[in-house]
Amino acid sequence: MKYIMASIMALLIMIPTAGFAQDADRTAAFVRNGDLWVVQNGDEKKVTHTKTVTGKPIWSHDGQYVAFLQKGVLNEQGELSNELWTYHIDDQKKQKVYTNAFNPQWSPTDNRIAFQHGGALSVSDLNKFYNVSVGVGGYTWLPEGDGFLLSSNATLTPNGWTHAILYKKRLPDKLVDTIDQEAETFFTIPKQLQSGEAEIPAIGAEVFRFSPSGKWVSFIVYPTASWSMDSNMLSAIRTDGSDFSVVDEVITGVGTPEWAPTKDILAYIGGSGRLVFGFKDKDMKVKEFPASNSLTPNKYAELDFTWMSDEELVTSRVKEAEWSNDPAMRPKPSLYTIHIKNQKQTQITSPKEGQGDYHPVYLKEEDKLAWLRGESLTDVHLDVWTSDKDGTNAEKWLENVSEISFYRP
Repeated sequence: MKYIMASIMALLIMIPTAGFAQDADRTAAFVRNGDLWVVQNGDEKKVTHTKTVTGKPIWSHDGQYVAFLQKGVLNEQGELSNELWTYHIDDQKKQKVYTNAFNPQWSPTDNRIAFQHGGALSVSDLNKFYNVSVGVGGYTWLPEGDGFLLSSNATLTPNGWTHAILYKKRLPDKLVDTIDQEAETFFTIPKQLQSGEAEIPAIGAEVFRFSPSGKWVSFIVYPTASWSMDSNMLSAIRTDGSDFSVVDEVITGVGTPEWAPTKDILAYIGGSGRLVFGFKDKDMKVKEFPASNSLTPNKYAELDFTWMSDEELVTSRVKEAEWSNDPAMRPKPSLYTIHIKNQKQTQITSPKEGQGDYHPVYLKEEDKLAWLRGESLTDVHLDVWTSDKDGTNAEKWLENVSEISFYRP
């Protein structure tokens, strides 16, 4: 009997469970107490020691690099600059790309990184940076990595606002400065956009997303800076420049509009009014062109979501409530699954009293969910939890995290 028990124990030690193997393969970059960390093969490694890293880290397409922003030297306006850095996973080398940058985006096909500075757009091959265009309000890489979809903002003149315009600009095979090369006008956005009774001036466009088929691109059109806190217009257009439409009214900060994994179905959280006006009128919606559908029950509001398949979403949902300056008094969300076809909805997490579940992410390679759990939407000391896709086998994975990005091939 002792021999049999010893043999069983030996087998248990030699053969790891699927969960352990998946955890060991999980790779993520996160921010803890203002520093960048990377977790790989189950080991956490501190990358910076500045306590000035801001925003979410960004993975290159092959998982070899992480880009991040951190506060640097004072600029001409007496403000701390946002330095753009990269970190190479294998050789653990950090490299500063630019002194004062924002909105960095990796190429979808190689290790070039684009970024904005002032009103300009540049791209770096990590040896040198090249100026692509000026007068850029927003941008995204084209799916093939051979250029950009750009937006220019409307400007105020004595005759009123001009139009915001979308452009395409291709990159040469060998990188050079292309500021003097003309961009192709793609679409001129109407000066006013309307959804229902809401109407805004179209000042600029950002948050571009191409659909899985490549036939559509979605983007958010925003009005003036203060106005955009309360009302923006999610829009879409065919990639040949035809069939422009306003999808719905949205705000930023409650989930970025995202396409389904393989179908042209756009999910987003519709509604107006910043969250300080209350946790209400934030509805989970999907639009399968050309139809659309609302999925949020009455007296609930959505904060964020993730696709798990073309038919299933997971959302971070709260009961409708007024905003409170006391984080403890704000409603605490739980995660729910939503099946689009039959509209079956199931609560899959139940955080303990005083805590909520935020920012769900589906980890396709593991077929698992991950999310942040903490006391408030504004909490910067959250824990990362993971579970099976139905919420079972939930466990805490990382502690004290403000931002996290999983590497997803």
